[in-house]
Amino acid sequence: MSTSLLYHAFGLRGYRHVRAEYPGGETHFTIQPRELRCPECGADDLIRRGTFPRRFRGLPIGGRPTWIHLDVQRIECRHCGRLGRTDVPFARPRCSTTKAFERYTLELCQSMTIQDVADHLSVSWDLVKGIHKRYLQKRFAKPKLGDLTYIAIDEVCIGRPRKFLTVVLDLLTGAVVFVGDGKGREALKPFWKRLKASRAYILAVATDMSPAYVGAVMENLPDADLVLDRFDIVKWFNEKITTLRRQVQRAAEGLAKEVLKGTRWLLLKNPENLRDHADPAKDERKRLQDALAINEPLMQAYYLKDDLRQFWQQKNRTEASRFLDGWLRRANATGLTILKKAARRLEIFRFALLNWYDHRISTGPLEATNNKIGTLQRKAYGYRDREYFILQIYSSHLKKYALVG
Repeated sequence: MSTSLLYHAFGLRGYRHVRAEYPGGETHFTIQPRELRCPECGADDLIRRGTFPRRFRGLPIGGRPTWIHLDVQRIECRHCGRLGRTDVPFARPRCSTTKAFERYTLELCQSMTIQDVADHLSVSWDLVKGIHKRYLQKRFAKPKLGDLTYIAIDEVCIGRPRKFLTVVLDLLTGAVVFVGDGKGREALKPFWKRLKASRAYILAVATDMSPAYVGAVMENLPDADLVLDRFDIVKWFNEKITTLRRQVQRAAEGLAKEVLKGTRWLLLKNPENLRDHADPAKDERKRLQDALAINEPLMQAYYLKDDLRQFWQQKNRTEASRFLDGWLRRANATGLTILKKAARRLEIFRFALLNWYDHRISTGPLEATNNKIGTLQRKAYGYRDREYFILQIYSSHLKKYALVG
């Protein structure tokens, strides 16, 4: 085998081919260095102190595993006095695989699962996982925070018993920049410490109505604008309607109780999504109209919910403020306790609602990332190595539909 083939095919530069053997369907190459130099000072005035045999997994040839055998020289430098083994530039310290083999493994991990890569290369699952984990640690262990301007904060449930992670997302790049254990104010403390050290200038933060997250943002980022997620607001008000429907149904009797039965999802649907049907019993629009006609409180709540969606369709912040004033008056005028409490809560968060017209951001991209996290966990049937799982989350913005690796 020529020296140029060692370099171009296997990434071995500065070595001479000695022999090739083919035991048991494998390919074994023995090599030796063309010259010896001190790794410390580069001098060639060395005293040889014996050799240490090592072998390294190299790039496979077809389906045949390949091994590189090298007697690593122990030397003493007469120039600088260094005593130790010579370096092996084609492999990482304390690793039994070549750098070329690791690069090939990482390329396969982009489109194959760890087990598939291990089977293809005839190596152990742990070896492939270790290579992938080292790569993720080098690239994603400490995400840079200095360029952050818009972020989103939310929690994700990662299994049973219910465990949570708090995730912070860069809304401009879609990259996860922080993953904290648990949920609430305490989970974000390490993030605020790193963010302060990075001297990033955050313009706005998107989050839900959680008092813990809202309080943490206002305390640690007093100059940033808080933007409540529009979808979370609608979801929160839908929960109020569901509670009101239960109260109304429990108090109803006879025909009214029968009409209200099974209307939960009809009340939560947007009017344009209701399905028409020739059969009155299956016509969602008619069933909803019948339910609203016999119960005024439910009708008031439903139309207020539909009107609330119009808040995010105003031309500017001034018109949105005027619209919100009218909506709050209508909610209070109903006299319903549950709607009056909802109006008071929205009044408290009025500034965060109107901030949407200055920074049109939401936690929508973070919800998509949370779905990716759930998919990662389901495909792996859970992770034994929590650190590896966190690193996978940090790299999730680069993963495609299959979420392999």
